Amino acid sequence: MRRTSKTPRALVGLDIEPGAVAAAQVAPDGPLTVLTTAAASLPPNVVRDGEVADVDALAEVLRDLFAEHKLDRRVRVGVANQRIVVRTLELPPIEDPKELEAAVRFTAQDELPMPLDEAVIDFHALGIVETPEGPRQRVVLVAARRQMVEQVLLAIRAAGLRPEGIDLSAFAMVRAVGGGDQAPTLFLAVGGLSNLAIAEGGTVEFTRVSGSGLEGMAGILAERRGIPVEEARHLLVSVGLDGPIEPGSEEESGQARSVLVEGVRRIAAEARASLDFHHASGERRPVERAVLTGSVVGVPGFAEALAEELGLPVVPGIVPGGPSEAHGARFAIAAGLAVEEAAA
Repeated sequence: MRRTSKTPRALVGLDIEPGAVAAAQVAPDGPLTVLTTAAASLPPNVVRDGEVADVDALAEVLRDLFAEHKLDRRVRVGVANQRIVVRTLELPPIEDPKELEAAVRFTAQDELPMPLDEAVIDFHALGIVETPEGPRQRVVLVAARRQMVEQVLLAIRAAGLRPEGIDLSAFAMVRAVGGGDQAPTLFLAVGGLSNLAIAEGGTVEFTRVSGSGLEGMAGILAERRGIPVEEARHLLVSVGLDGPIEPGSEEESGQARSVLVEGVRRIAAEARASLDFHHASGERRPVERAVLTGSVVGVPGFAEALAEELGLPVVPGIVPGGPSEAHGARFAIAAGLAVEEAAA
């Protein structure tokens, strides 16, 4: 799914999710560092479950955002939704790139729940591994419905932007906050949705997307309180999960905290199920820590509550260059998208 230009150039990474868009440009050399960032809220249902539902509304927000912040119009955009298919294939030990691509496409016909002519596919070779059947080439295959990708591209072009790359948001997340850790690690970006990846040595081996994000929590709170979603978003962040509730706001703050507690439990349960599935799919080293990124890092106490539910240490995934940890996490995926193609 990755489509990149051959000549390295400064690009804007564009992270589009339910409820918000985030854009980032990074330093051209040295460690990944954010130079410029911009974000804007999206009205409800412009992006649903990671898919663009209202092309015109998204284009208008993007047009205004890029004009206001004078961002470069060349962009690489991330995609993440539940209908993107990720499979790990084990093929004969093929090393020739062209032969490997042909083998992947041939095998994909039986692995994907969609015809190949309706799909955009990409793959990443993990290398030769020893199996009970002998040496095999392990490959991560990624496929998305062409119509879903085209909706994203329509909005970007309607905003006057030039899409020069499409990438899986999970790959960008690990590029941005992976830190070269060789141990198996759970990466979790929680914002408009929850984007999960398990990676080892910077290579994504498993990924999953769910709708259990901060935007979904805001929607639940907005319905319970009878308030706008934008107000519910701010309330969740201001109340958080640690510290006392201020006198006089017990009912409002109590409901916000209750929604956050429910959200943590739901996200942790989904993460544990993904870990169990990944471990059961082959001989895997156990994951011993989690990296949390996304806008939820700005919610006080969320990381600590998630660690308790997961039974794993949870550390924030931050891209330096911004004024705070919350800022560095909010723009992590966008920053990862702004990086020229790398192993991920």
